[in-house]
Amino acid sequence: MSIAAEPSLARFLEAPTRFLFFTGKGGVGKTSLACASAIALADAGRRVLLVSTDPASNLDEVLGVRLTSTPTDLPTVPQLAALNVDPAAAATAYREKLVGPYRGKLPEAIVRSMEEQLSGACTMEIAAFDEFSRLLGEPAATIDYDHVLFDTAPTGHTLRLLSLPGAWTGFLANSTTGNSCLGPLAGLGKQREIYESAVASLADGTRTTLVLVSRAQRAALAEAERTSNELAAIGVRHQRLILNGLFQAADSDSVALALQRRETKALAGANTFLSRMHFAKVPLRSQNLVGIPALRALVTADYFQAGSQPEGETSVGLPATETLVELVDGLAPAGRGVIMTVGKGGVGKTTIAAAIATELARRGFKVHLSTTDPAAHIAAAAGQITGMEVTRIDPQAETRGYVEQVKATAGKNLDANGRALLEEDLRSPCTEEIAVFRAFARTVAEGKDAFVVLDTAPTGRTLLLLDATESYHREIARKASDLPAEVRQLLPRLRDRDFTRVLVVTVPEATPVHEAAALQADLRRAQIEPFAWVINQSLAESGSRNPLLMARGRGEVQFIREVVDQHSQRTALVPRVTEEPAGPERLQQLF
Repeated sequence: MSIAAEPSLARFLEAPTRFLFFTGKGGVGKTSLACASAIALADAGRRVLLVSTDPASNLDEVLGVRLTSTPTDLPTVPQLAALNVDPAAAATAYREKLVGPYRGKLPEAIVRSMEEQLSGACTMEIAAFDEFSRLLGEPAATIDYDHVLFDTAPTGHTLRLLSLPGAWTGFLANSTTGNSCLGPLAGLGKQREIYESAVASLADGTRTTLVLVSRAQRAALAEAERTSNELAAIGVRHQRLILNGLFQAADSDSVALALQRRETKALAGANTFLSRMHFAKVPLRSQNLVGIPALRALVTADYFQAGSQPEGETSVGLPATETLVELVDGLAPAGRGVIMTVGKGGVGKTTIAAAIATELARRGFKVHLSTTDPAAHIAAAAGQITGMEVTRIDPQAETRGYVEQVKATAGKNLDANGRALLEEDLRSPCTEEIAVFRAFARTVAEGKDAFVVLDTAPTGRTLLLLDATESYHREIARKASDLPAEVRQLLPRLRDRDFTRVLVVTVPEATPVHEAAALQADLRRAQIEPFAWVINQSLAESGSRNPLLMARGRGEVQFIREVVDQHSQRTALVPRVTEEPAGPERLQQLF
């Protein structure tokens, strides 16, 4: 595999469309590539707006500038402005936009009911989408810019976000009740034209390019292909692919050779997908891609050269940590309960969850391994082992079951008109959110009798799920005639440190560590105290002597120390391993 011979990111940007969406599995480098592309276009004299729609955005840290929900000019990059779509702030503004006109005109009880209906996670998501649609579908909103680049959330969230224009447009067209989980439809008439324009922009290949970002990893490539197919099905067919962080071993180092073999095997396995895509390759860099100089270098041919970094042991200065097997030793005595992995997308939550679950099963415990991640690949990661059940929360199946239950309870005694209204209400996209939430609560409840290991969704979506608990109490009670006991007991169980052990998973790099610290702070505000941190995929701990990998390992030390000294009372350090950690036997490498 020759990196230099492949199309570069600079060539990739020679003839860009007006809108570019960067998407892919968490941790593949969407934000770095979106930022580098925006800087390159601005340096070429284009006026550029960079937008993050990720609830767990780290655009501020990567660019080194404090951002808000309005465009902020970057002082060191003329022609470039950036903004974060803040879901919480967007939800507040959206709620007031819809409810405000009715204050003083309708009874206070009705206004409170409207506010309550607009208090859940679905409203937060549609409020962020409302801003997204404005930027995409309202020409005046971006008239000052030649290009608008969207750094989108991890794949599962992105698929939902990009499919919402059609879903909401269809819902508005078919609704007759005058109300929805978006709010009073009378207040949304103006949005119809913007939503329809957003749909048209997404499907127009002369205006919009969907940039799929992937690593040369089996799971990431499989997800890129799935994303490509699903987005093509909703009309987004002008697609390009960037293979990021590619590595070539320049010596006989075992870790380096193993990394190259894994990449080569992954690329060969995705040959059918790659053969139909236009793509560029970006090599692995020795430095952390934070700050304008590092991002500018990402577009150039300024590759790492062996020997250009000072020699030294990567392990020098590493603080005391424990192994993953020692962490399991601390979890096993409980004999039951919930173990939940949380963190930024792409840090290896699924792998760590699968490893812990298989180790507990080896020790003779009954284990249920499951996931709330819409982009789950947990079955492939875990494989099969005696004593362990592996499932995933399937949104479509859960929605079908929930709809039938509501019809059989709340709809049992309704007349024909009432049933029609109920069925219309259940067609709204919020129904899926409620159904998945109920399944999450049901799975947590199984921790009474066994170990439940939950691989959760990436940071932003996990927080939406946890923060929505009280809102879902009200929403579920409104739609169904009964409130399941597991839903009532969910928050107390999550807050019970003897029942739920939360593991914050990260990798030893600036952005994942700082996002994990922010997540921990949010969990603590919800009275959920993490049990431990797991620092995954450490090159400093791998024993590699390859110059590029050693340079990256030395760069990890400050972030490992930051976790141990500032964020965690208990920390496990897991090395980057030579074989793909999938299946019970290969997961043992992590111990």
